Amino acid sequence: MKNIRPFHVAFPVKSLSATRQFFEEVLNCKIGRSSERWIDFDLYGHQLSAHLTEHAIQEPPANEVDGKQVPIKHFGVILEWDEWHQLAERLEKHQIDFIIKPYIRFKGEAGEQATMFFLDPSGNALEFKAFKDDASIFKS
Repeated sequence: MKNIRPFHVAFPVKSLSATRQFFEEVLNCKIGRSSERWIDFDLYGHQLSAHLTEHAIQEPPANEVDGKQVPIKHFGVILEWDEWHQLAERLEKHQIDFIIKPYIRFKGEAGEQATMFFLDPSGNALEFKAFKDDASIFKS
């Protein structure tokens, strides 16, 4: 796999303090630059920018994937297999209310993966997944 550059994503939040606590304490993100209206987080080497908004943040609709309702609007990171399991344990210790609890999706098929979905304090859907073999990421 080629050397992948970090991605950047900006997303709306209702509270910078709740967002900072969640990403720093629960997801173990380092804090980057910030202001009164936004905070940058280092999420496994990727740059997330949480931007404060007074507008309502709509819960995204879902599509069925592997028999589960997956939020259409979501973001996250593909982790190493062991790293994913460590994060799943960490989230369970923090008593995260999962949209989709950690499980193995497409078991025995092309694209078999560990996955889990949950919301941040503002209702943004996050997915973290892992493949035993990264060559399976784009297999159909």
